[in-house]
Amino acid sequence: MNQEPRRQPPSPATPATRGAKIGDEASLAEHPLVLIVDDDLDVRTALAELLESVGIDAATFGSTREWLESGGVDRPGCLILDVRMPGSSGLDLQHHLARSGDPKPIIFLTGHGDIPMTVQAMKAGAVDFLTKPVRDQTLLDAVAAGIERDLAQRADAHAVKRHLDLLAALTPRERQVLAEVARGRLNKQIAFDLGISQITVKLHRSNVMRKMRAGSVGELIRAWEAIPQDLRERRP
Repeated sequence: MNQEPRRQPPSPATPATRGAKIGDEASLAEHPLVLIVDDDLDVRTALAELLESVGIDAATFGSTREWLESGGVDRPGCLILDVRMPGSSGLDLQHHLARSGDPKPIIFLTGHGDIPMTVQAMKAGAVDFLTKPVRDQTLLDAVAAGIERDLAQRADAHAVKRHLDLLAALTPRERQVLAEVARGRLNKQIAFDLGISQITVKLHRSNVMRKMRAGSVGELIRAWEAIPQDLRERRP
């Protein structure tokens, strides 16, 4: 990878928008953005230019603190992090994001890696751990994997939110019936456990199917199981 700067890297506050329709905020919001955090200006510049050369937007930051103070941008993408930087390291940032519930995919790129460090980063969910200098295609492949992971995570989160919104419309009794259906219980078993008639169970099941917009029991169960357990058990 050529690390000789040819021009100033994109400003952190105004990342490059090549490949998106300028002025179309909806299009820009869905266009991937790769965040580069490295204290070496030459590296930041080279990485940004490489990504832009294949139509991927990039924003650069000289430290983890600089990125955290920028406020972030809610766009799909991934992080390219140097491991050792003044102040907080890339591994520190990885731990911070994990604690805050931010699953942004991370690619570590460093000239100071070792096996224990690599194992630590990968166990914590890193997409890849690359050592400088790295081949352009190797880095681009890792970035593609990071973006794909982020898109999948966002799709899953959107589906969970949709299921939760539908779940909120159920009555407490309907939620009980839904939970029993998801366990594979028969109507007569549910009726016995809840002390209600089978006809009432059928009525509740019908309401649950309609409110959850499920076309089949299998679809209903998949929607229920897609919701994290702690949220399923939370009382309305």
